Amino acid sequence: MTSLPQSISCFFSAVNARDADALGAVVTADVKYHLIVPHPPVCGRTAVVEALRKSLQEADRVDWEVLSWSATDDLVFIERLDRFWFGDREAAIECTGVFVLRDGLISEIRDYADLGTWRTRKSAALNR
Repeated sequence: MTSLPQSISCFFSAVNARDADALGAVVTADVKYHLIVPHPPVCGRTAVVEALRKSLQEADRVDWEVLSWSATDDLVFIERLDRFWFGDREAAIECTGVFVLRDGLISEIRDYADLGTWRTRKSAALNR
């Protein structure tokens, strides 16, 4: 596989455009999204879209940059840098995401990042 599966490419394009509604088109109706493992997942297309909408609209600009990835069949591992801007201040967090595909759509996402680091960086960006 030489490029990311189409549903995942569309997912990142929608995130970076802060278009939560477009995310709904690339996930299954019963999608599960672990926003930060080990917290419980957000389940179902509507709930996932709304959770991401809240996160994406909180920032003035978003850029989730794919640094590297690997795929086997319907399992895709993605190392990325999730960048959020609040005004002109950036907060970024290193993240690894595991995407599970079913029939070409995303059926599960498990994101691994340090929540404490994210909270510290976001707080610093908001309070400068």
